[in-house]
Amino acid sequence: MANLGAAFAAVAAAAACGWLGPADARAQEPQQMSGALAHVRGYLSQEALPDSAGLLPPPPAMGSAAQALDGEMAKASFAMRDTDRWWLAALDADLSFPAAAGHFSCALGAPVNQEDTPRLYAMLERMLLDAGKATIAAKDKYRHARPFLLDEQPICSPQDEQRLRAQGSYPSGHTAIGWAWALVLAEALPERSGAILARGLSFGESRIVCNVHWMSDVIAGRDIGAATVAKLHAVPAFLADVEAAGEELRAAREKGLSPQNDCAFEADALAQTPPMSP
Repeated sequence: MANLGAAFAAVAAAAACGWLGPADARAQEPQQMSGALAHVRGYLSQEALPDSAGLLPPPPAMGSAAQALDGEMAKASFAMRDTDRWWLAALDADLSFPAAAGHFSCALGAPVNQEDTPRLYAMLERMLLDAGKATIAAKDKYRHARPFLLDEQPICSPQDEQRLRAQGSYPSGHTAIGWAWALVLAEALPERSGAILARGLSFGESRIVCNVHWMSDVIAGRDIGAATVAKLHAVPAFLADVEAAGEELRAAREKGLSPQNDCAFEADALAQTPPMSP
């Protein structure tokens, strides 16, 4: 841990001088994460988004117990490299549609696509933009260094490395999006809420497995995901979409339509995950 601490101090000092990249690069994160979503608008205006910079405490300070725990969790994740859990984390890293629509299909027990669940599909796209944008203020404020910058270990999505180097780690945008999705899907289909929420937790944990986020980033991401959902509940169009999504999912399940993802692989991969809670 001493070497990790020295590395963290060095990168933190560099970040204070702007090493993590210009703010305009970080501000592009939701668009880059979402792929080709130029045709999509979120439910929330910029003014209505949760203020992550005001809501969240600072990330763990150097030398703190919380920072030491972050380091231990990151180190523990190395054992999962090249396992099924690692490859699931790589799949979870993809927030482009239509691939991202399937992340919760096994938990839902139904496919999520434009043909069978069009309102749900569109709702997930719109929520991605809202939850992703809600993390930018804190990312820009704290410019927290990512694990792979310190431990020099590989990440599960090397195609993302250049972009991630220019973006702060805290809070996790992927986690904010995944947890927002989980909360709303559990509301739309409460009879599957246990499986849905468990998948929402594992979706955030994939960012630790992938070596691109700390545990503290993931916890803060869940907070912003929940804050985004709270804001969304004041939007009538969103509430109508949640109700329609539930109807679509029940219809798909009644027809016996199968999830588009490999649920046996997903279950086996998640069974390999060691405890990832503080």
